[in-house]
This record gives sequence, structure tokens and C-alpha cells, in this order.
Amino acid sequence: HTDASPGTQRVMRNPPESIVCVECGGTAHLISFLPEDEPPEPGTAYAYRCSDCIDRFDVVWEEEPDYERQW
Repeated sequence: HTDASPGTQRVMRNPPESIVCVECGGTAHLISFLPEDEPPEPGTAYAYRCSDCIDRFDVVWEEEPDYERQW
């Protein structure tokens, strides 16, 4: 997504491949399918499963703050 200001571009990031499990502190891995040709949309829920306690977590993707990169 390109910002209206010349020379700036907003950076959209994909959800991380793994997160820290809030239940046991282990590693929860992304198990949702991420289409390569579509950026993440705010409000989309992504599923993670912990490899230690096997709990599943749904994390809702929110739009990132307005970090801008100067080109």
C-alpha cells in the first residue's frame, strides 16, 4: 500500500509463523493458510497451535501502526 506522501510507503507484515503460547510458554505455530497473492486484512483471525500443550489460539489480525519507510 503506497501512502499519499511522495517517497513513503506503508509496510504491511504477515502474521508471524510462531508465537509464544499464553498457556504454557511453549511455541505455538501458525496453522492457517496464508494466500501468497493477498496481504493480510484487518479483522482476519489466524489459528495457532502450541507444539507443547496442543492448545489452539485464534489471533485477530489488526492493522499495524503507521510505520513508514523513507525511500
